[in-house]
Amino acid sequence: MAKNKNQLKPKQADKSERLGTPKPVSDSDSLPPKFCLRGMRRGFSLEDCEKDEKAAFASRLYELSRNNWSALCQMPRHGQGYEKIDRMAIKGDNVPDEITAEVDLIAFRFHGKAPMVGYRSKDGVFNIIWLDRAFTLYDHG
Repeated sequence: MAKNKNQLKPKQADKSERLGTPKPVSDSDSLPPKFCLRGMRRGFSLEDCEKDEKAAFASRLYELSRNNWSALCQMPRHGQGYEKIDRMAIKGDNVPDEITAEVDLIAFRFHGKAPMVGYRSKDGVFNIIWLDRAFTLYDHG
């Protein structure tokens, strides 16, 4: 019996699927955030926080890391979600040079309604620049 030449061969799994290794994900929305504290500004950093604020900050990072960016985007801004902050709203000369007009600043709450403000990199890292514990970084009106 001759085989039908028009039949397609079954697709072979690529090497990463055969080894059980997940394929790299290019869309960081499906990943949980990673956090970078390297760019924190003087007067708005972890070293300026009280013990209870530091504990709340650590707890908040843990809570945020339990969700992906897509889920965080859907959550209320005073809950686990975030809100965008206009770059021009930042008071004084606290804005680092790497935060250009194209960079979206976002704020998560970390201690009550006190925001941690920074920006999200393309690779899903939330770069925390300010911990606005005294609500002086921008008008919160």
